[in-house]
Amino acid sequence: MRLCEIGFEAGLLPKRNYDLFIHKRRMVESEIERLRRTRAGKETLAQLLKRPEVQYADLPSQTLTDVDLIQQVEITIKYEGYVDRQAVEVDKMHSLDDKQIPASFDYDTVHSLRTEARQKLHRIRPLTVGQASRISGVSPADISVLLVWLKRGSPIERSCESSLETK
Repeated sequence: MRLCEIGFEAGLLPKRNYDLFIHKRRMVESEIERLRRTRAGKETLAQLLKRPEVQYADLPSQTLTDVDLIQQVEITIKYEGYVDRQAVEVDKMHSLDDKQIPASFDYDTVHSLRTEARQKLHRIRPLTVGQASRISGVSPADISVLLVWLKRGSPIERSCESSLETK
């Protein structure tokens, strides 16, 4: 489901197979929409299907008979929460790639960084926080500390700003 579109555009998937994929995708999307609209008591069928113990065959009304389509509907509904969370994480990672680290940034002033992270950041000199987060030995905790320091500014910058404010 994830790669058929790309495979077809690259010329790797024959038109006949692509047409089958499109048909299957429409059937799955249509059934998922039906499950989201149809209620069984206070819950929708989609909400019921999200439960680990509930299978498509357990639902009060089913329209699909093809095992592949049923499996795709179940996977899509049961894992959509995880997929959504992963999409948020990907967006966060992309936003880290936009956060620049000044070339003059002194990692030695960031005492909360672990020694290994400080040494690697000092040696590699990443241009963005995203690049820093992909360095082996730099933990998510180190990235959090780095983000706080970048947001606050260095102690030198803060002292310069405060002396300007008092004048």
